[in-house]
Amino acid sequence: MQAQDRVARFCEEHDLDGDPEYRILDLAAEVGEVAGDAAKSSAYGADPDALTVSEDELGDALFSLLAAAESLDIDAEVALETSLAKYERRLEATGDAGSEDKRTG
Repeated sequence: MQAQDRVARFCEEHDLDGDPEYRILDLAAEVGEVAGDAAKSSAYGADPDALTVSEDELGDALFSLLAAAESLDIDAEVALETSLAKYERRLEATGDAGSEDKRTG
């Protein structure tokens, strides 16, 4: 994935290497910031039409995800293709892309 390569080069150029466990914690923190934007802007769901998410925060989460994939030696493009194939199978089998736990839960 071209974006993953860009993130890897950026991290290397700026000495931002990180172990996978720290990359995953950073990812969780960044996704939390996206969720915080969504929660606050929508009055915690009371006003869904007012929902806004900062492009910058979403970009931080994407950077963190791609950095985590790189640190785990996972090709993000391959992981995405695997995930899309899984959703296709679920849709064909059940008409729903959600996991079985979510459908029965």
